[in-house]
Amino acid sequence: MHKNQILILSVCSLFAFSSCSKMGPLSADNFTVVPNPLETQGGQVAATIHGMFPEKYMKKNAVVTVVPELRYGNGDVKKGLGTTFQGEKVLGNDQMVSYRLGGRYAMKTTFDYIPEMQKSDMYLTFSARKGNKKVAIPPVKVATGVISTSELYKKLLLSDGGCLAPDSFQRVNELRQEANIKFLVNQANLRKSELKNNSVREFVDLLKRINADQEKLNIQNVEIQAYASPEGGYNFNDKLANKRRGNSEEYVKSQLKGVGVSTGIDAHYTAQDWDGFQQLVQASNIQDKDVILRVLSMYKDPEQREEQIRNMSEAFRELADGILPELRRSRLIIHYETIGRSDEEIAQQYSTDATKLDAEEMLYFSSLQDNLTKKEEVYQKAASYFDKDYRAFNNLATLSFVKGDVQSANNYLDKALALNPQAPEALANVGILNLLNGKVKDAEVNIAKAVGEKNVNAAVGSLNLAKGNYAQAEKDFDGINTNTAALAQLMNKDYAAAVATLDKVKNPTAMTDYLHAIVSARRGNKFAADSYLQEALKKDPSLKEYADNDLELSILK
Repeated sequence: MHKNQILILSVCSLFAFSSCSKMGPLSADNFTVVPNPLETQGGQVAATIHGMFPEKYMKKNAVVTVVPELRYGNGDVKKGLGTTFQGEKVLGNDQMVSYRLGGRYAMKTTFDYIPEMQKSDMYLTFSARKGNKKVAIPPVKVATGVISTSELYKKLLLSDGGCLAPDSFQRVNELRQEANIKFLVNQANLRKSELKNNSVREFVDLLKRINADQEKLNIQNVEIQAYASPEGGYNFNDKLANKRRGNSEEYVKSQLKGVGVSTGIDAHYTAQDWDGFQQLVQASNIQDKDVILRVLSMYKDPEQREEQIRNMSEAFRELADGILPELRRSRLIIHYETIGRSDEEIAQQYSTDATKLDAEEMLYFSSLQDNLTKKEEVYQKAASYFDKDYRAFNNLATLSFVKGDVQSANNYLDKALALNPQAPEALANVGILNLLNGKVKDAEVNIAKAVGEKNVNAAVGSLNLAKGNYAQAEKDFDGINTNTAALAQLMNKDYAAAVATLDKVKNPTAMTDYLHAIVSARRGNKFAADSYLQEALKKDPSLKEYADNDLELSILK
């Protein structure tokens, strides 16, 4: 009871002193800082200070400038922008404060963050005068420490590995090859001259290759589409197109039998090819092109369409000479698959003679390697064998990221961009190095050139994280399971998602455990936070100094 009385008397004495005729000290109770503790966002420490001048404090002829400053390190100080207040009788344009009533105010301040500011104090300092006389008002401590969790992205950028340039290897590729046979007007017989054209020859050659190499080539079916041009009566064209289908089908059957290939045939026909007609007209430069296209849109009845178009005598002559003959045709389409080497076959070929692998197989094979030394060996060979392909050089840069070798990463990226100045992954990786060096604007320029490519989303997410756009960063990292992705979720206060992502990190590091510790601390789980922190420190003892000053982990102190 006695102690409480002393405390009350002390507070009252301070208030009385602050409110007396002299402009004395101000108490920390006169100020509220939001947020408190301070916190980084977008590379800055921003705060709003809500202050109050007590009743009868601001003399009518007084001027007071309040300057926030951040004190850190060994006496280092960063000053914020000051705000000036004046008494009722002062001629000026600053905020007036009543002597009798006092006054409340709010002011904003921002500091560019540096790591040393993690352990810091925010003070308010005062420059005051009453009339022509200077008045000394002692500084007031209003906040302690800076939560710098958002800045941890700089510790994660390299270890996450950057943006890989992908291979396009697919063991099974679905392909098609088409041959075209044209017919004379009102005829359905297959002319020898047409059966000797290049597309038909390539059609037959492919069937032969499929038969000769059934391990690497697999036919699915042959499709036949036969057409009649949209002129004359529908019934006549229906019969004509059907005859063209039948003759084309017999030809395909004979070729399949001749080369010893067995497959299904999907044959159908179109009596009047108005769709093909419209496409060819659209792509042409014939007279009255726009009028013809309008007719097609206005009239759906085939006879009406033909009648209207025939009325344009000059245009119809152009159609008869240049468009309609192209529509009297059959399309023969082979649907087939190419079957590449299996993982085991690629590995065997690599060990016996890697030069016989193509670029896609080499890059794919590297993706199968968990050992970084082996992965680097494969990329080095790929870069040597395919020295005009930027991808191997870019991917070697990502391995240098993981090793923390920034110089080598820069060298590889220079080579990648020399081969392809627009290589999206290489540009994105340069942007990541920009972020690492605190050059956010440069990063924005480089990453912007790569936006739109699937494999650069991680760089885009890192950029938004660096800029303090946490919600967008979380969206950018969707489906990506890395420490940086988890940090974006953490900063967006999506703690369940952050935990799930951290649990899926392929190669967990000390930072994986450290982020787990922060999430646990924010959720109030002291035991889990301490356990994860100890695991992090085992893997990387250098984190201890940061952890000792990390207000996120104050639950452990």
